[in-house]
Amino acid sequence: MQIALQNVLPLLAALAGYLIGSLSFAVIISRAMGLSDPRSYGSGNPGATNVLRSGNKAAAVLTLVLDALKGYLPVLAVLVWGPRYGLGEGTAALVGLAAFLGHLYPVFFRFQGGKGVATAAGVIFGLNPLLGIATLATWLIIAWFSRYSSLAAIVSAAFAPMFQLLIWEAGPTALALIIMGLLLVWRHQANIKKLLAGTESRLGAKAAAPPPGASKKHPHGTGAVNKKTAASHSHHHPKKK
Repeated sequence: MQIALQNVLPLLAALAGYLIGSLSFAVIISRAMGLSDPRSYGSGNPGATNVLRSGNKAAAVLTLVLDALKGYLPVLAVLVWGPRYGLGEGTAALVGLAAFLGHLYPVFFRFQGGKGVATAAGVIFGLNPLLGIATLATWLIIAWFSRYSSLAAIVSAAFAPMFQLLIWEAGPTALALIIMGLLLVWRHQANIKKLLAGTESRLGAKAAAPPPGASKKHPHGTGAVNKKTAASHSHHHPKKK
């Protein structure tokens, strides 16, 4: 009975981590603050960087903090309370990965989530605070000099597992970091193409959020309709010679 419980508890913990990760705070906060859905403007990504493009810094900061906490707190909970139930680093890494996957594929939002940068950062800080500081420093340096949030995220995603393997040790944490790193790079495919083309938006660039109901309007606006109407009139009323 006890052996069966030890096998089930990690899975239950991972499920809880996934459900917590599925809370898309970019969308939740934007709705609560009366802002446009972050999936409807800018990059279309429900994350803090895109919420910042709305011009509301408070909403962006709140999104960033909560997205990071939903990765950090489940991992911390396992490390603090898990040992009494036989749960250790392996379960903590699994729960962190599950929370990260929840952000990428949230069950509450039709599995359409963000890229997971803030949530991954929270997971890393939970698993290894010193590694979290090193990874955050990497992100800040790249972001400061390049002004590209996506490039900073990609470089940090590559460096985090390298730091873990070179400075600390291989194990469940390293494996979780490798998987998260690969998924982060994969989720940034469009950004990589834009970076190579020189069309990627820089940090601080604003993208005006569309007004409510804008998506229901004619995709070309009223101007296109007027042009078509004018063209039809010109056919029905030819000029006299």
